[in-house]
Amino acid sequence: MARVTEASVTVDGEVVGAIDEPGLLVLLGIHVDDDADQAHVMARKLHELRVLRDEQSCATTGAPLLVVSQFTLYGETRKGRRPSWTAAARPERAEPLVTEVVAELRRKGARVQTGRFGAMMSVRSVNDGPFTVLVEL
Repeated sequence: MARVTEASVTVDGEVVGAIDEPGLLVLLGIHVDDDADQAHVMARKLHELRVLRDEQSCATTGAPLLVVSQFTLYGETRKGRRPSWTAAARPERAEPLVTEVVAELRRKGARVQTGRFGAMMSVRSVNDGPFTVLVEL
């Protein structure tokens, strides 16, 4: 998750999600062991995490989030020269959980933009700080 002043995601030359004000760019990886309960906890954590300026959160400021699914976050590179993706959830399991994180954020009143699951996406961001943290449950 990165604190940004703006961010966007483009698919086939079309901007499919963008935030044009300070907020969070969330690169969301789903682990093989993740479930709906963890999706809800992650949404709450992202919404309430006090990482914006002046120790504020999206919940307290109404700042937007751009959520982009990214299975490559679980790439294992300790052995050999090619990453292993065995820790990343398969698409049929991951997509509903990404959707649930986004839905739960919206239920909490968050303004959320998204990428397109499974698409080749071009992500652009202007980091604020830079300030980037790994959020794990």
